[in-house]
Amino acid sequence: MKAWQEEDIHSLLTIGTEGELFARLTSAVRDLGFDFCAYGMRMPLPLSNPRIVMFNNYPGAWQERYQERGYVQVDPTVHHGLRSSAPLIWSDSVFSTSRELWEEARSFGLRVGWAMAYRDPSGVRSLMTFARTTGDITPTELKSNLSKMYWLAQIGHQGMSDRVSARLMPEFEVRLSERETEVLRWTADGKTSNEVADILNISERTVNFHISNAMGKLGASNKTAAAIRAAVLGFL
Repeated sequence: MKAWQEEDIHSLLTIGTEGELFARLTSAVRDLGFDFCAYGMRMPLPLSNPRIVMFNNYPGAWQERYQERGYVQVDPTVHHGLRSSAPLIWSDSVFSTSRELWEEARSFGLRVGWAMAYRDPSGVRSLMTFARTTGDITPTELKSNLSKMYWLAQIGHQGMSDRVSARLMPEFEVRLSERETEVLRWTADGKTSNEVADILNISERTVNFHISNAMGKLGASNKTAAAIRAAVLGFL
């Protein structure tokens, strides 16, 4: 399967489930000479503990070890993905601050890897990783396959986001009215209800009515949380 070919875009994006999509992505990654594929998606909320979904075909024992040791907290590829969308090739220097993780990963056959992060306008982030046991990633290989690797990371994000975002974050389905959005925007700027009322030439009671409605829709316990959620989700 040549998943990077133009005619396969529709096929990948219309696959029924996230599991089926990941299987197709994994097959395409193998076509590019890698044994393993991993995909992780991080929702923008809650800010204190964002919802995460992960798929990979790594050895089961390594998956258990990674979770047991809490390696996601120190994984430099994950940290890189939160800061940058630039591709990253695994190396000793990349894992210099996480030597134990690096040595254990290599002991499970994960010695060579390439990762790329993606962030969409709604704040959803993802990280796609291709890995194998042997064979360094050479400049010649990158020249030949880099556009295909970029393509798979972007299509993977779009396809997975379409399938799991609404389930993990029902807030994406929220529809705020124009007035609710306007009131929350001023609230996010630090204005009191009385000040917002003066700015919009409406009563304070009406301002609070719209704030209350927005809080209910966004599942927020107060107006500050509602304003933050609306901003993070791109509503403001």
